[in-house]
Amino acid sequence: MTIYRSSVQTAGVTDPDSYLPLPQTQFHVLVSLTAGERHGYAIMQDVEASSSGLVRMGPATLYGTLKRLVDDGLAEELAHRRGPDDDQRRRYYRLTGLGQRVCAAEANRLAGLVRITRANLRPGTA
Repeated sequence: MTIYRSSVQTAGVTDPDSYLPLPQTQFHVLVSLTAGERHGYAIMQDVEASSSGLVRMGPATLYGTLKRLVDDGLAEELAHRRGPDDDQRRRYYRLTGLGQRVCAAEANRLAGLVRITRANLRPGTA
């Protein structure tokens, strides 16, 4: 089983495995976006909540990560706002199809590591 794959990501790459392993911040943001479109502050809150407070992203980290995900074609910024009462400064994001596949591939890669770790730590119980 291949756990890590090293490659250069270029425009037009559609093989999800070529993006792996994902940096932790990118994976957390992609996981947050699996629940649907969100604005930046909601992503920050979700990442903190889903990690039980272990991962906290400041605005610079979050928006740098989102820029990279958008540049790589894994997420996209939406042109529309949710409603007329929505703060016009909010920028909404969602996963692309490639982003969904990359997120799933990273989840599978990490699940494989968990299986190996559990088997090694508790032989016969994996």
